[in-house]
Amino acid sequence: MIWDISPPVGPDTLVYPGDQPYRQHWTATGAVHVSAITLSPHLGAHADAPLHYAPGAAAIGVLDLAPFLGPCRVVHALGCGRLVCPEHLQHAAAGLPERVLVRTCARAATVWTEDFTALAPETLDWLAGQGVRLVGIDTPSVDPADSTALDSHQRLLRHDLRVLENLVLDAVPAGDYELIALPLRWTGAEASPVRAVLRSL
Repeated sequence: MIWDISPPVGPDTLVYPGDQPYRQHWTATGAVHVSAITLSPHLGAHADAPLHYAPGAAAIGVLDLAPFLGPCRVVHALGCGRLVCPEHLQHAAAGLPERVLVRTCARAATVWTEDFTALAPETLDWLAGQGVRLVGIDTPSVDPADSTALDSHQRLLRHDLRVLENLVLDAVPAGDYELIALPLRWTGAEASPVRAVLRSL
């Protein structure tokens, strides 16, 4: 079985304030149709590169693909409040694989709100200590909307963790899967959209 955990991307897709929304126009019509698209690489399900939170760091197109493909655990942390802390994940800690996706809400948001759940910096410390290489979340950011220090993004950098944001985990039971969420090979970009899917093991 396959779970598509990517939100649809179009003109109505949730946009982080200040980001470029999805826009498409046709550059050729007739025998063939060709369009041009502009959008923030953080629109929809996406992977951030270290360049997003560290000037001069690696762009998305040069990252090793291995963390984005392989065994994964979906952990439910519903109702945990503003931050997912280590204790919210302890119930699923035994035999943790290298990829962890955290479900924080009953239904992924489709309109912008600052009231979303993020990951506490110490949670990323704990996950890295468990051997996790990639973490994902079903909200727009691993940091709260009002964060200026972006402590959780800085923990990603410190531990060389890969990250997926804006996932849709509404229909996914807690448990183990295979994750496939490959970013595009954009050589100078700080992020990339992904078509994130889970396959049953």
